[in-house]
Amino acid sequence: MNKKFNHKKSLGQYFLKTVAAAEKIATAADLKPDDLVVEVGPGTGALTKALFAKGVRVLALEADKRAIAVLRENFATELKAKQLTIIHTDVRELDLSTLPIIDHEYKVVANIPYYLSGFLFRTFLDSTVQPSRLVFLVQKEVAERIATDAKESLLSLAVKIFGQPIYIAEVGRENFDPVPGVDSAILAVTDINRNAFAEVNKEDFFKLLRYGFATKRKQLSSNLSKHYPKPIVQAVFNNLNLPPNIRAEAVPVKTWLQLAINLKKNHK
Repeated sequence: MNKKFNHKKSLGQYFLKTVAAAEKIATAADLKPDDLVVEVGPGTGALTKALFAKGVRVLALEADKRAIAVLRENFATELKAKQLTIIHTDVRELDLSTLPIIDHEYKVVANIPYYLSGFLFRTFLDSTVQPSRLVFLVQKEVAERIATDAKESLLSLAVKIFGQPIYIAEVGRENFDPVPGVDSAILAVTDINRNAFAEVNKEDFFKLLRYGFATKRKQLSSNLSKHYPKPIVQAVFNNLNLPPNIRAEAVPVKTWLQLAINLKKNHK
């Protein structure tokens, strides 16, 4: 890494500085030679180097022109061989369909800014060009909330409706420059698909989630009865064997899908 590189807090720049951590992330992606990997925010290339060690091609999306200059210097050979393609872009303004990627024929591997975690999960999972596998290094608390917490959340359900999240490993704060105030963890999402939305409208499903989590301390039936006739809510709960006092956080993703299907069927 260029020792003179001044990290921008506005871009959430916490760059990996240890080889071991970068290798763990690359390994979690189950990469095969010549796989296409989209890397968001490669910075100065610690993870990029670990990806190249797997023999893959990298499409790097980077917003910082200074980082791009370092990448071009550090990976001149890979650029010349077309193993690396760098696109100067702010991923928040990017339409994935404009990239040279094909649905389920690429993987996403990235050390992402903490503040963009939710946005980037949505961007890639809820896309017309989904990856076959996604591996993010995120804040440890976020990884736990999505993959291991017994209680569901809007974020965990928004990930699980598209794929299977797997908590891979903790990555301590000492592996970063500068050192953040929290630890991180590697989270993989496998079996990415859109199968759930063959039976229910996607917008209806996410609207139902927002209704259900609107007031967390209230029972789910109370929250839903503000938007659907109470007798219908009660009938659907009975049909699905849901306790009347259950809260949104206790309902697994498959049951949410059945709720959406049954409420749509009974509420014309």
